[in-house]
Amino acid sequence: MKDAVSRAVPGKMSPALRLILYLGLVSMFGDIIYEGARSVNGPYLKVLAANAAVVGLVAGAGEFIGYALRLLTGYLSDRTRSYWVSVFIGYGLLVSVPLLALAGAWQAAAVLILMERIGKAIRSPGRDTLISHAGSQVGTGMSFGLHEALDQFGALTGPLLFTFFFAFNVKGPAGPQSYRHAYSLLWVPFILVLVLLIAAFRKFTRPETLAAEKTAPGSDKLSTVFWLYTLFIFLCACGFANFLIIAFHFKSAGVFSDARIPLMYALAMGIDGISALAIGKAYDVMKKKRGDRNAGLELLFFTPFLSALIPFLVFSSGPAAAAAGMCVWGIVMGAHETIMRSAIADITPLHKRGIGYGIFNTSYGLAMLVGASLQGLLYTRSIPQIIIFTIFSQVAALAVFFVLRARITGLRRSGE
Repeated sequence: MKDAVSRAVPGKMSPALRLILYLGLVSMFGDIIYEGARSVNGPYLKVLAANAAVVGLVAGAGEFIGYALRLLTGYLSDRTRSYWVSVFIGYGLLVSVPLLALAGAWQAAAVLILMERIGKAIRSPGRDTLISHAGSQVGTGMSFGLHEALDQFGALTGPLLFTFFFAFNVKGPAGPQSYRHAYSLLWVPFILVLVLLIAAFRKFTRPETLAAEKTAPGSDKLSTVFWLYTLFIFLCACGFANFLIIAFHFKSAGVFSDARIPLMYALAMGIDGISALAIGKAYDVMKKKRGDRNAGLELLFFTPFLSALIPFLVFSSGPAAAAAGMCVWGIVMGAHETIMRSAIADITPLHKRGIGYGIFNTSYGLAMLVGASLQGLLYTRSIPQIIIFTIFSQVAALAVFFVLRARITGLRRSGE
């Protein structure tokens, strides 16, 4: 990573890299908040008397809202260029997470969980567009990979915070009050998020000046590659195991203790961060080697295979298999958070990047809604049905991938 950064920034750190680091630190503390909470939201809803179907619906609805609204927020980002406004509003809604400490029923907790997802929908297109501006100088794969690594450090720290809290403060199964005390700890990183955002805005009020790319004539339409790519991601995400369901299983089946459930999530987040850097670097190398901005998409070939393996492991009753499944889950998330975000910057024209992220994320959110809701429903019936659903989704994704690769190869040969 140092080599890549030093090549991009000879002599001293460039403004583009500084912006990426600022946004990475904001995301790091943001992830301490919402990924820390996410590691225990499933068990928390259970102790508030929600069943698996409800947890699946909340998980799916949250993911759908968190991604589908990005179609609107992405469009508004392109129209207004008010990227910082959306980033501030979106991160401000993280206040809903420490407020989970005040939830007295699962319905109230569900509303607050959904509010956090709305905040993510508001901030993400603007934030990703800011990163893509800087990425035109540093490399899109490396930019999103570096951002994801910092992001995942927070995602690792957040669950560990809950792990240590439960390990040292709770004897036996955790009840609602124990969870409320734990959620209250998240006020500190929330304040740090706001401080860092203000500092970043003061230094980079016009981040679009960092973009090296200029809008090319005739680049008004989203390409066939974009739409095939979006369909591929939809099918992959539809069959990707949602952690709220996984955590619900861990607690219901007694696979792990309350303290170890967030530890498993932290393990996955650590794997995610490490793999994100490697995958992001490989993405840039493949593009450079073939002289084709679309070439890095071929790295997505492995994701359906790994995604299909996950439910066999995480829904088992053995701790070793479940832990191995969370490692695989982390690798796939690393691919989701680097290639899937980097690619939009490479396959969409600059002036349509916000709407490109919006369409992509709406599709991703719809897939998460369908996938998580079905997984929650199928869990109440039988785990083998979840496995069958996952395999079907990933096989369909693989079929689309081959069509996408053929299209990329055709464009390369024609010189487009």
